[in-house]
Amino acid sequence: MTETRGPAANQARFVMLYGTPSDVDAFERHYNDVHIPLAKQLPGLRRYTRSHAPAPVRGEPCYLAVMLDWDDMAALEAAFESEIGRRTAEDAANLARYATMRGMILELNEV
Repeated sequence: MTETRGPAANQARFVMLYGTPSDVDAFERHYNDVHIPLAKQLPGLRRYTRSHAPAPVRGEPCYLAVMLDWDDMAALEAAFESEIGRRTAEDAANLARYATMRGMILELNEV
């Protein structure tokens, strides 16, 4: 089977997994009051979803899983390189005081 789509057809997703915070209340307060409002300003952001205490199928559990979606990889990269992208990344250091963080960027390909 030959893929006929161009590169713009593939969506891009940023995923962040947070371990259980050392101070849940402080983490939640900062995440909800500061970090989410910053992240929701990222240019081209199409969707922002999160799940508290996702059920692990394999591996260690996490406290919070967050997914941010863009139309394509170029839009995601432009968002992260923007001023608000830099401010959001800098603010992530505040969350790292409370919880371990693991992030990844995915290019979503339909099969």
